Amino acid sequence: MCSRQLLWLAVLGMCLPVAAGAAAPKKCVSADEASKMLNKEVCVSAHVYDVVEVADGTRFLDVCAPELADDRCRFTVLSLKEDHAAVGELNKYRDMDVQIRGIVQPMHGRAGMVLSHVRQFNGGPPVFKPNPLLARGFSADQARPPVNDPNLRSQGGKRATPNTKNQEALPGK
Repeated sequence: MCSRQLLWLAVLGMCLPVAAGAAAPKKCVSADEASKMLNKEVCVSAHVYDVVEVADGTRFLDVCAPELADDRCRFTVLSLKEDHAAVGELNKYRDMDVQIRGIVQPMHGRAGMVLSHVRQFNGGPPVFKPNPLLARGFSADQARPPVNDPNLRSQGGKRATPNTKNQEALPGK
């Protein structure tokens, strides 16, 4: 082989492992590891021991072993009532190993993840929910922007009209 072909093989040999590593999906972590990764998007691999629904419609996936005391359980997965249609039936995941992707958040003294869409079970991101306080008073039918930013308003309003009595005559008139 000539030196040019050897050079190409060497470059190709160095690039393939980098490309393969970039395309490989991120490894899922255990619920214990995820509880230490607050405010990060991670994939959590856990066993669902039970599915609990409380009176307000919020559902919890119990990922802690039954012999572990509740105050020692450091991670939870919850699904809000308004996400019931997007998440679907959770009882089918009882006694199963699952992988859920989402953002780990602090929740009442422990870490947790909000399950807002069924695609999170397949590695997809949670559904983005806009803050209703920021979008207050906005409708898509309006021509104005959804925020009250002075930089987005027309400047001056009626105060910008010149005084018509003290105008100079334009040349040629």
